[in-house]
Amino acid sequence: MTKGKENIRNLTLIELTSVMEKLGEKSFRSKQVYEWLWQKDASTFEDMTNLGLALREKLENTFFIDKIKLDDQQISSDKTIKCAFSVDQGKVVEGVLIPTTSRTTACISSQVGCSLACTFCATGKLKLMRNLTAGEIVDQVVYLRDQAESRYNAPLTNIVYMGMGEPLLNYKNVVRSCEILTSKEGLGMSPRRITVSTAGIAKMIKQLGDDQVKFNLALSLHAANDKKRSQIMEINDSNDLETLSEALVYFHEKTGTRVTFEYIIFKDFNDKLEDAQELAEFAKCVPCKINIIEYNPIDAGGFQQASIERVNAFEKFLLDRNLIVHVRRSRGKDIDAACGQLANKNKAITSEDRKMKTL
Repeated sequence: MTKGKENIRNLTLIELTSVMEKLGEKSFRSKQVYEWLWQKDASTFEDMTNLGLALREKLENTFFIDKIKLDDQQISSDKTIKCAFSVDQGKVVEGVLIPTTSRTTACISSQVGCSLACTFCATGKLKLMRNLTAGEIVDQVVYLRDQAESRYNAPLTNIVYMGMGEPLLNYKNVVRSCEILTSKEGLGMSPRRITVSTAGIAKMIKQLGDDQVKFNLALSLHAANDKKRSQIMEINDSNDLETLSEALVYFHEKTGTRVTFEYIIFKDFNDKLEDAQELAEFAKCVPCKINIIEYNPIDAGGFQQASIERVNAFEKFLLDRNLIVHVRRSRGKDIDAACGQLANKNKAITSEDRKMKTL
């Protein structure tokens, strides 16, 4: 029963300490509880064995622990792992572990579904069901970290908020999850190893600047031309390129952090040299790097991957103008785990529907 109880994993350490003192407990107990929640991955208060029975009963009567559960897992031929995690009422979100020779990255979701309806993204075909809590976001990282260590004997080096949902429309929980991931009482990750990707919510980009966040920011750009960008991303109608440019300048002035521009390159849509010229002009607004990303097909997507020749020419054009450019080759395509494919084969994304499809 969780009625009337508070989700303990939504509390910061300072907030938990305040509640514990009101319960008549010493402040150091809050640190013990916090370590159980985040470093030892406790699922119940009974797991917290160095706490007295009376304290565990107080915790049980006051709080609940929200834990996501693994619903399904697939492993790609390139060792990418896609996990479907169940949240309340059978809803499912997906997270992906991407191992390469130089890094091991957890790509995690921030919402169940998405409200932005970008035309090239499978998640955009779904409705938004709800935001994930900070704990549910961190759970994905913990599970994927454990998979990296147990299957590949590799540490988790990077975290990207590039899964299902728009992170800046779940601002509070995303920022709080980053605090947990980077705090010494939490997972102890470096904020420079975390990247939050947005489709472009100018108001919230400025809020990141005001909050002086330490993690990295990536903008899903995909076209540096308002007409083209609005064709594939409805959000551009209310957050056009000029507005985004102003917000990015503000963010950089407040944080000093270089911005990443993500550019999925589509055949005969945004792959010409004039598109590269528009991108180069837009990129002048802030210190940046540019990731050119292969397009990954989705059901009824209507786009195709640009040719290798076009991609190479596009990259060279930008490099010749002294921009930092990387071409990102997709991984996990055979299990629909690549960029833009999450939930591609799971439109309803419920546990029951998933089971029905396997019968």
